[in-house]
Amino acid sequence: MKRWLPTRAQLRASRWLRPVAHHLEDERLWHMDRGSVARGVGIGLFFGFLVPVAQFLFAITTAIVLRANVAIAAASTLVSNPLTFPPIYWAAYKLGRFILGEPDDEAGALRIESETEALLAQQGFIEGIWASMQAAGAPLMVGLAAMAVTSAVVGFSVVWLLWRPHHAHPRDGNAPPP
Repeated sequence: MKRWLPTRAQLRASRWLRPVAHHLEDERLWHMDRGSVARGVGIGLFFGFLVPVAQFLFAITTAIVLRANVAIAAASTLVSNPLTFPPIYWAAYKLGRFILGEPDDEAGALRIESETEALLAQQGFIEGIWASMQAAGAPLMVGLAAMAVTSAVVGFSVVWLLWRPHHAHPRDGNAPPP
């Protein structure tokens, strides 16, 4: 897993993180303990689902404030990436419509999908995504918020429940004194 996590040097060198880079010297932000890793996963998943751009920056800044593991927070934002983006946003739209009590309108969804493809071809990726988000409106935003909060709580809880503290075995010579 460490090969996927950004290093302290990589994060400090990021031009996007320049305003908060001096905070990355705090050793507590790099410890792999139950609490900081669980907070990092929760933060990363929250921003990975909620924010369509600059997730990395928001996750790291929040991890600094909440004393979470910044590398885990940054890596957890990768839950949404170019491969997962379409199914996540489709599911968020459907979930938002369900939460808002709107009837399932297959024709409306197909219209938004075709408009998005046309905009992506004409305007480029970022502009096309922004336009499709505006077209999807409230159902998409409500769905993304619900997915962000749910994934953050579930991610935090799973890490917290599955993390088992390592207790030194007496034969290791590292056992605590009696």
